[in-house]
Amino acid sequence: QLQLVESGGGLVQPGGSLRLSCAASGFTLDYYAIGWFRQAPGKGREGVSCISRSGGITYYADSVKGRFTISRDYAKNTVYLQINSLIPEDTAVYYCAARSRAVACSIGTEDWYEYWGQGTQVTVSS
Repeated sequence: QLQLVESGGGLVQPGGSLRLSCAASGFTLDYYAIGWFRQAPGKGREGVSCISRSGGITYYADSVKGRFTISRDYAKNTVYLQINSLIPEDTAVYYCAARSRAVACSIGTEDWYEYWGQGTQVTVSS
């Protein structure tokens, strides 16, 4: 059974950093585009970053450009989201998602993705 598992969330002070991980169980991520989305309390799900299966294409939402970095480690079958200079507005549940048979990736719509993880909570507070 295909499964995505996020980890690395937590409580962090403003200005701090976290590295979120998206690991795959039951399949290899090599052939999947991966997206990271987040959902803040009372808001809809927002795409923040994505990476193509080759790693050659990445996208970032304007709100996170320069602070978030997405990468993938094929040997570890994991995709990472490094998040720096955290602000309270980054507080949300972060989800990773996967889509097969795609050359690029997307942060425009969650419907583009086939598989989803359960999410990891990131809370930015002093």
